[in-house]
Amino acid sequence: MSESRTGSSATQTSDGSQPWLHQQGRVIQEFGTVKQFPVALTADTRLYSCERLNHVLANSRILHDLYKKYHWLMRGATFYQLHLLLDKHAGEQLELIDSIAERIQTLGGVAVGDPRHVAEITTIPRPPDGVEEVPAMLSRLLEAHELILIDCHDAAARTQKLGDDGTNDLLVSDVLRTNELESWFVAEHLVDTPLVRV
Repeated sequence: MSESRTGSSATQTSDGSQPWLHQQGRVIQEFGTVKQFPVALTADTRLYSCERLNHVLANSRILHDLYKKYHWLMRGATFYQLHLLLDKHAGEQLELIDSIAERIQTLGGVAVGDPRHVAEITTIPRPPDGVEEVPAMLSRLLEAHELILIDCHDAAARTQKLGDDGTNDLLVSDVLRTNELESWFVAEHLVDTPLVRV
């Protein structure tokens, strides 16, 4: 036996083997809100932490994409080393992105997910669509790291005062330390030092 779906030319069989395609739904939780979870933090604290984390998340997603773009576009004598390094850093940023998003969800919030929404939230300047010289690409990465680090230092201090130890720990132990280390590795490639002196 089959039943016709309203507004669709497809026929749905009663055996359940046909997927219901083109489904629409209502928003069940708005971005910028938190639902109640038993995590021993007030709604105001969780809301604040989610707002700060979403900002870090948006910037981290842009930084990840910059790393991937520059990994693909890298040129010159140090192509191979930088090609590998930038891909390694992109992978580390991807792990951070997942951790930050899961923390937001743990607090009852909604992690920023759509790239178009990320673009509305980020504070990292948009680079040219084309290829820049290698020093400019590396400088952009360092500037993005610094924006994230400035934001994280402030967010970590404020979430600690609010008693959100989990968010503070994530920001300090993971986000800050990873971004500091990656900044160091990238910055050293901008030092004009010869291997030998004659």
